[in-house]
Amino acid sequence: MPAIYEHEHAVRPDEVDLFGHVNNLAYVRWLQDAAVRHSAAMGWPMERYRAEDHGWVVRSHFVEYRQPAFADQTIVVRTWVADMQRVTSLRKYEIVRPSDAALLVRAETNWAFVRMSDLKLMRIPEAVRESFELHSES
Repeated sequence: MPAIYEHEHAVRPDEVDLFGHVNNLAYVRWLQDAAVRHSAAMGWPMERYRAEDHGWVVRSHFVEYRQPAFADQTIVVRTWVADMQRVTSLRKYEIVRPSDAALLVRAETNWAFVRMSDLKLMRIPEAVRESFELHSES
């Protein structure tokens, strides 16, 4: 599997706000959905994390909104793991509109690895670390 994962999404009318474009919360949901799907594609679906009593929680998001998306458009969320530290990992994203190649969003999430039973930080296990290829593209 390539280091950059792509998730296609058709914008639904319920994701549009009063201004007629996609609501900011929808973008953040798309980022998380793409990260979860990428993880599952790399052998780490939510069920496996639950079974092993560990997983990821968000420490911070940075989102730069560059252009709006609208209902009935198709967007693609590209995501990749930029680095892994002892207990954290930086994941980056781009959301693009393929119809005109417009860059809609650049974002990054700092994820922390925790034990699910008590939400305490824990070292990222080697099995998790080895499952993801790091990609340094900004």
